[in-house]
Amino acid sequence: MPRAVDGTRRKDRRRKITSQTKGYWGRRKNLYRTAKDALAKAGEYAYRDRKARRRDFRRLWIARINAACRAEGITYSRFIEGLGKADVQINRKVLSNLAIEDRDAFRELVATAQAQLKS
Repeated sequence: MPRAVDGTRRKDRRRKITSQTKGYWGRRKNLYRTAKDALAKAGEYAYRDRKARRRDFRRLWIARINAACRAEGITYSRFIEGLGKADVQINRKVLSNLAIEDRDAFRELVATAQAQLKS
């Protein structure tokens, strides 16, 4: 009876890992064990940073809105409070875009927020 060898399955499994690590530096792309560890770590980083990207963008939008608000003579927190009271539901991404590209529309929103804060 011929001896069963895990030849092609083993090779395919290893080739799949090393093909996914193309472009990695040094042994991390060639050696199976090192490549397997590198690929697992890369997956952890990718998962973590997909979540972090959302936080980073929100922080960026808030910084931009804050700068534009202060140019109009109001703080970010008061501006958001005024928009909430005026029941204006625009997310921070759009507010940031307005602050950069359409200053007049942003000024109108600031005026709306300030009017709500006074009343």
